[in-house]
Amino acid sequence: MTEATRHEPGTPCWVSLMVHRLDATQEFYGELFGWRFEPGPQPLGPYVRGLLDGRDVAGIGQLPADRDLSPAWTTYLATDDADETAEAIRCSGGTVAVGPLTAADAGRLVICSDPAGAVFGVWQAAAHLGGAVVGDPGTPAWNELLTRETESVSKFYKTVFGYELDPVVSADLDVVMLKVGERPVASLHGMGASLPRDRGAHWMTWFEVTDTDAAARRVTELGGQVLLAPRDDPAGRLATVADPEGAVFTIVRSAGR
Repeated sequence: MTEATRHEPGTPCWVSLMVHRLDATQEFYGELFGWRFEPGPQPLGPYVRGLLDGRDVAGIGQLPADRDLSPAWTTYLATDDADETAEAIRCSGGTVAVGPLTAADAGRLVICSDPAGAVFGVWQAAAHLGGAVVGDPGTPAWNELLTRETESVSKFYKTVFGYELDPVVSADLDVVMLKVGERPVASLHGMGASLPRDRGAHWMTWFEVTDTDAAARRVTELGGQVLLAPRDDPAGRLATVADPEGAVFTIVRSAGR
C-alpha cells in the first residue's frame, strides 16, 4: 500500500465514472470492491466518492436524464494549471469538451479528448488531491490508452504533459510507456484493426484484486459481464469486464502480489 500525496503533473491521479443509475452502480462497486460512499463536489450533478477504509479511491456521478451517453471510466491526469493545460490541449490537436471549471473547494477540472478521440480528464488539485491510496485490492492499479497507433498520439501527450516516451521493443506490440521522470505512470497501446469499432480510442482503468478469477465470477453474479476471460500476462493475471451499465474496466492481480 502506498499513500498518495500531491501528484506530479502528468500522473494519473483520479478515475471517475458517469452513469444513469447512481444507486445501482454504487451497489455494484460496493459489493465488488468493498467501497463505501460519501457525497463529493457536484459541479455536474449528483456525485459520490468511493472510499476504502475512509480513503478516496474513485468517483461516480449521475448523468443528466436527457443525456444518452454510454457510461465509461475516465482517467484524470494531474496538472498544476488546468487553464494552461487546456490551452495546450487545444493547440496540440485535442478537444476541450468541459471546463476548465472549479469543483467547489476540491480543485479545478477539464474534460477533453486527444486527437484520436480518447476522452480523459485533467485535474488541478486543491482540497482534493485525487486517489488517496494505491496498491490495495479495490484501487486503481494502472491506466492504459487503447488507440489505433501510438506514434502520433504519443507526440500529443508528450507535448501537453512533458512525458518521457519509452517504446517497448517488440516486433508484435505497439506499446509506449509514459514516464514522469524515470517512473512509468501509464501506457499507450496501439491495437491497429483490433481496436473495438464501437468504442474507438479510449483510456482503460485497471483495478487491483486479490483473485482475478473469483472477481470475474463476482462481476457476473452482480449483473456485469466478462468480456475477456481471466488470462496470464506479464503484468499479472487479468480480465476485461463491464459493469451492469456497460462501463468497461480491467481487473488484475498484479505480478508479484
